[in-house]
Amino acid sequence: MTAMLSNLRNTLIVSFILAIVIIAGYLMHHGGADAIFWQGVFRWLHVLFGILWIGLLYYFNFVQIRKMPEIPAELKPAVSKYIAPEALFWFRWAALFTWVMGIILAFNRGYLVSAFLLGNGFQVPQFAFIGLGMWLATIMFINVWAFIWPAQKIALGIVDADADAKAAAGRKAMIFSRINTFLSVPMLVTMTMNQTIFG
Repeated sequence: MTAMLSNLRNTLIVSFILAIVIIAGYLMHHGGADAIFWQGVFRWLHVLFGILWIGLLYYFNFVQIRKMPEIPAELKPAVSKYIAPEALFWFRWAALFTWVMGIILAFNRGYLVSAFLLGNGFQVPQFAFIGLGMWLATIMFINVWAFIWPAQKIALGIVDADADAKAAAGRKAMIFSRINTFLSVPMLVTMTMNQTIFG
């Protein structure tokens, strides 16, 4: 057991195998996969990727951005050359897959257009509620790919730039990351409460 838990790849493989066994058990008992089953799969993937995305967003804002000024200059490259690029890899791809799974889930459940139209101008509360969350998440997703990641590539030296450009890019990435943190709480309200309130 220790050997498995000492290796992240092995831990994840066994975790996914266990998830597949649980899903297979459901399929055998239920007699196959229907539309509700696929909604469950897409919701699970949406939540899984969302936890990774928002978890890393909170790591950047609650830990890394706040503590970087306290780190001695000679130790900062450990973060900027190793930790931040790795975290940003998972962060940006988790954002993409969260958004895609959310779109697939909304389409599969039949409310994609109604939600993006905010319940036909707030006339249908359920679709207005989840639609608001979908718009907030879409803005956050765009912020990751159009602003945060391009700015971080400059700030971290992945793209060549002078010191002033790196500082400006770091500030830009931080501001858009804070915007996403600001939007995340109301977005999570709509995403988590929608199913309970509206069924």
